[in-house]
Amino acid sequence: MSTHRKPLPGTTLDWFDAREPVEVLRPGAWAGLPYTARVHAENIVRRADPARVDDYLLQLIERRRDLDFPWFPARVVCHDILGQTALVDLAGLRDAIADAGGDPAQVNPVVPVQLIVDHSLAVECGGFDPDAFTRNREIEDRRNADRFHFIDWTKQAFRNVDVIPPGNGIMHQINLEKMSPVVYVQDGVAFPDTCVGTDSHTPHVDALGVIAIGVGGLEAENVMLGRASWMRTPEMVAVELAGRPQPGITATDVVLALTEFLRQQKVVGAYLEFRGEGASALTIGDRATISNMAPEYGATAAMFFIDDNTLDYLRLTGRTDEQVALVETYAKAAGLWATDLVDAQYERTLHFDLSSVVRNMAGPSNPHRRLPTSALEERGIAGDLAAARAQEAEGLLPDGAVIIAAITSCTNTSNPRNVIAAALLARNANARGLTRKPWVKTSLAPGSRAVQLYLEEAKLLPELEQLGFGIVGFACTTCNGMSGALDPAIQQEVIDRDLYAVAVLSGNRNFDGRIHPYAKQAFLASPPLVIAYAIAGTVRFDIEKDVLGHDADGHPVTLKDIWPSDEEIDAVVKASVKPEQFRKVYEPMFRLHLDTGEQVSPLYDWRPMSTYIRRPPYWEGALAGERTLTGMRPLAVLGDNITTDHLSPSNAIMASSAAGEYLAKMGVPEEDFNSYATHRGDHLTAQRATFANPKLLNEMVRNADGSVRQGSLARIEPEGQVTRMWEAIETYMERKQPLVIIAGADYGQGSSRDWAAKGVRLAGVEAIVAEGFERIHRTNLVGMGVLPLEFQPGTTRVTLGIDGSEAFDVVGTPAPGATLTLSITRRDGSSVEVPVTCRLDSDEDVQVYEAGGVLQRFAQDFLARNANDGDASRATA
Repeated sequence: MSTHRKPLPGTTLDWFDAREPVEVLRPGAWAGLPYTARVHAENIVRRADPARVDDYLLQLIERRRDLDFPWFPARVVCHDILGQTALVDLAGLRDAIADAGGDPAQVNPVVPVQLIVDHSLAVECGGFDPDAFTRNREIEDRRNADRFHFIDWTKQAFRNVDVIPPGNGIMHQINLEKMSPVVYVQDGVAFPDTCVGTDSHTPHVDALGVIAIGVGGLEAENVMLGRASWMRTPEMVAVELAGRPQPGITATDVVLALTEFLRQQKVVGAYLEFRGEGASALTIGDRATISNMAPEYGATAAMFFIDDNTLDYLRLTGRTDEQVALVETYAKAAGLWATDLVDAQYERTLHFDLSSVVRNMAGPSNPHRRLPTSALEERGIAGDLAAARAQEAEGLLPDGAVIIAAITSCTNTSNPRNVIAAALLARNANARGLTRKPWVKTSLAPGSRAVQLYLEEAKLLPELEQLGFGIVGFACTTCNGMSGALDPAIQQEVIDRDLYAVAVLSGNRNFDGRIHPYAKQAFLASPPLVIAYAIAGTVRFDIEKDVLGHDADGHPVTLKDIWPSDEEIDAVVKASVKPEQFRKVYEPMFRLHLDTGEQVSPLYDWRPMSTYIRRPPYWEGALAGERTLTGMRPLAVLGDNITTDHLSPSNAIMASSAAGEYLAKMGVPEEDFNSYATHRGDHLTAQRATFANPKLLNEMVRNADGSVRQGSLARIEPEGQVTRMWEAIETYMERKQPLVIIAGADYGQGSSRDWAAKGVRLAGVEAIVAEGFERIHRTNLVGMGVLPLEFQPGTTRVTLGIDGSEAFDVVGTPAPGATLTLSITRRDGSSVEVPVTCRLDSDEDVQVYEAGGVLQRFAQDFLARNANDGDASRATA
């Protein structure tokens, strides 16, 4: 037994004391370690190779980055899109193991996997339909029958997989309200809960002091299979919060201001630790809103310390008294209680005054583009309301029509204050006779069934329903691009008039083309503001000044007339949100299922005509061969801020798209095309989504005036023929042409979307050369065997004059941080050699890349281990 394992006072459990080895190595160092470093130190002491523990701890103590250290998360949480895709990959891996003579039943997740079906429901029926929830669920079940059949098989075929079926909530909100114990217990040992999740918003639960980070499906598979997640010491940054929000300011206003501020402070990849008097005063609901949007400001994690607010929240959400006591006991023993971290030292400390926050929105197009509601007119958003109202009077949709208004996303619906504020504003609006505009598709999609219970307790759900914000589902919905179809007449008018129509939602993403194909742009706003915009009906409306309507006495009604006071919001939250509501929701949901004794085959019986689930091809054909990194042709030359929505959109599939044409050929009716996201278990559908975003700007395709032509377009070289992107990919695949992508800064922003890497690899892309990569996407590229390379400062595609007619070679041996040579041969035969930095950031990255990807690496290791076991058995015999 390790000398650092000891009894945890007041319990029958043990714990591992990381303070002791840290103090032996550097006396006095523990007091200066940030929260993140302390949690990782415990993980190292408990799980790492004892011979290497001191080396790894020194990386944390001295903030060194010359050695990778291992991290073993306690669990993996998944939504059904990436979670199902990961399990499809594991089912394919079982096939590959069986084909090679191994035992497929031995391929199982080693750490607990929790899969929540929350990404597949589309809002086909809006919240003004009293049967919306039932009808949307029926459509979800019909469309996703193949997917749900596979997910049901995984529950029985794989060990260590638990599934929460559709209709129950969003993975992050369920993680916050139930799944995270904050302190985990296994084999009689207590230790900090940690997890990775197949969604970039997994840091939501960082609000509880749980290190939880978003990863791609490929990295999640690696963790599922029991391998360490290897990392260099992250930058740990303190964010000192001062003051308190002003009256009428919501957590949404705060997080949008923080998102702008933190993006400006360049915290991409950092672990943030929010501290100070301002942080201490925030409720867990407010903290969770801030932590949830870590990917929007680019951080890997957004930590808050464990304190009395944490314990109060655990009690509020129905955790047992024993678990609450364990969290307090462990946190205080292990140095994770807030008051134990007053002397923690950071590489940077940022300062933000909560009292400076005004009412905010974000947009258009980017969540970090803060839009103060006081600046709507000067930003060119509000304006010419008279013209819009004149169009409305003529029976036309107004300019700037809000065609979607959605209260959605765990970002906001996990915060009772935000939801209650919206409901009270709806009550006040109803009392003054205000109504939503008839062209606005409204919806309320809470992330937890508990939200419905406390709205009913407060007698406020009917007030929301009266304005069209009835509950349409308990799922991600509009925030994930699953906003469903518009009324056909409204959609046709938007098309015929090329109308500037928008969405307003309480979500976290508003990239162009994400929310709905016919919403040209989208704005993020707090739940009460979403309702206000549904009443206004157009973004040409100055929400702070213009008149929303008139009451029965003819008096004008503005936003300030119906905005509820903080005192009333807090009083309703206190009276209406109760522990028994969370117990009523979660106890049956997480009740242990008895073993029915039913046996299923360890190999999945693939359905050949399915467009949702198909045996993956990662051990076949070109993917099983060598990458030459020579003679590569550009598939695309791209600018800055390319998101995973550009690389692999998740929203509705249009009939005119490559994927739509394929589904029609497979006999799928257009009304059941569903979304790109739901088809990611079938590579034949999913690869047709590669660069399928209609907002793509591929600099290889230009108009006559030299401007970049918008659309899912490519130029086949050397012919110079412009085609739809998919036709170019097909042509290059037939030629077995190796490809490269050239890009600008922040390549791969957005969701942790493994198909953003899978799609380009299946197309034949061997390398991506960019000015910079977002963390999760870079990891996914490595996991698919694609080489990420970074231009060195001062060099860009523009300075090199790259137009896409060139051929590219990479010279040198990939290694962490190595300088390789990018050889560029131009159309006229001239060439130039450019130094680039290899973004294989660790030895583990190199090994995964050399194997061809995560799955190939595991298959090789598994078969080698089995062969060695067999040799040992024969030798013993």
